[in-house]
Amino acid sequence: MSYLVTIGLEVHCQVKTNTKMFCACRTSFGDTPNSHTCPVCLGLPGALPVLNQEAIEKTLLTGLMIDCDSPEISKWDRKNYFYPDMPKNYQTTQMELPLCIGGGVPLYDHCYPTDHRKNIATPNKVVRLNRIHLEEDVAKSTHLGNSSLIDFNRAGTPLMEIVTEPDLESAEEAFAYLRSLQMILQQGGVSDADMEKGQLRCDVNISLRKNAEDPLGPKVELKNLNSISAIRRAIHFEIHRQTEDFDRHIPQIQSTRRWDDDRGETQLMRTKEDAHDYRYFSCPDLLPIRTAPLLEKVRPLVPELPHQLAARFEKDFGVTSYDAEVLSSNRHLAAYFESATGTAIPGKKVANFIINNLMGKLNEQGIGIDECPVAPAQLNALLMLVEDGTLASNQANEVFAILYQTPEKSPAAIADSLGFKKAEAGELEALVDQAIANNPSEVDAIKGGNEKLLNFLTGQVMKLAATKPNPKQVTELLRARIL
Repeated sequence: MSYLVTIGLEVHCQVKTNTKMFCACRTSFGDTPNSHTCPVCLGLPGALPVLNQEAIEKTLLTGLMIDCDSPEISKWDRKNYFYPDMPKNYQTTQMELPLCIGGGVPLYDHCYPTDHRKNIATPNKVVRLNRIHLEEDVAKSTHLGNSSLIDFNRAGTPLMEIVTEPDLESAEEAFAYLRSLQMILQQGGVSDADMEKGQLRCDVNISLRKNAEDPLGPKVELKNLNSISAIRRAIHFEIHRQTEDFDRHIPQIQSTRRWDDDRGETQLMRTKEDAHDYRYFSCPDLLPIRTAPLLEKVRPLVPELPHQLAARFEKDFGVTSYDAEVLSSNRHLAAYFESATGTAIPGKKVANFIINNLMGKLNEQGIGIDECPVAPAQLNALLMLVEDGTLASNQANEVFAILYQTPEKSPAAIADSLGFKKAEAGELEALVDQAIANNPSEVDAIKGGNEKLLNFLTGQVMKLAATKPNPKQVTELLRARIL
């Protein structure tokens, strides 16, 4: 029997700041363990926190990007629990008056798994948010059999918790939500949102019920999810597990389960606590803040979101919807495309070269567009050589391969070193006439309808030329002469 699936996500996103949420220690990744600590982030007695204004502003900026409201006053609370990664035995967070309330995240079609894009149940869906609150991250635990290592470099890093309403109905929608949210966060410069570095983490709440009018079933929370693809696999497994339990009349209990990616299964960790179990109360060390002045400060920083960029690229540059989606998926890629596109080169040609050539090269080396050795101006200069007829497409690829390795050289100089030159007026015509005169039977066959022989004559002209003219230009001239 099939059941209705209801999913809500709690996404924890590290805010991109130089210092921690409540102290001046530097935020870091991969540094020597416990090298960026102080009495505040170690939870030592008597240490007092100080708010990180940049983290607050970037959280409010996130809210503006996805249409959240903000209360006039926002405050901090203490969430009490005992765990080795939080030595003061409470986490400074927000419960009653978070920085952002409501809002929604659009699910971009190209953010769904590739194998699911033709089966999107609800196109243009927007997932409603419940809230975004700001808190401090905990230390990182590394478990080694009978012992654990604790690294407090991460403790105190500003952490947004972005909580959805139970609007998601499948593993594929959860996948699309996370990728769409990731793009928006990166577009605003709020976070790099890199799951491999722990900058984006997600807990999944999932429940099943028989009918839409039934109340939501007991919530099962999934943890230990370290990639978007793992989240998709875990949800599929949990739907299957709960379905089997329902069919066997085994009731679910509110619980937390961990995902074992090696075994491909979820495992019970504990029964789930409710909010009252954490004994929330207002933090006595931090004053509430007024949000209005900070909102006005960050409002001008709201960027074009990916869907807005894509629409503008289609309208202004004439690219396809697919190309626009790809180019708008990364703010550095979008900026590169705009910088490389000039009035003399159609945007479609620039988009094609970036997507089919440049990005392929970057992917081979595992680097992003922000690390690309070829500057946008250089790519523009290369494509201008194609546009003015100096280079054919295959010749441009040869020039680009060298340019990528030696970006200090100009595309024109590389083309010249390879013998790729635009023929002088009259020079190419003379070579074409000579090839026609040398091959009368082929010319007659072309006139009789065998236009494939134009390629043969093009090759003959290329052999006669001292340099390497544009083959396309040669073929067009032969066609004009013969047909």
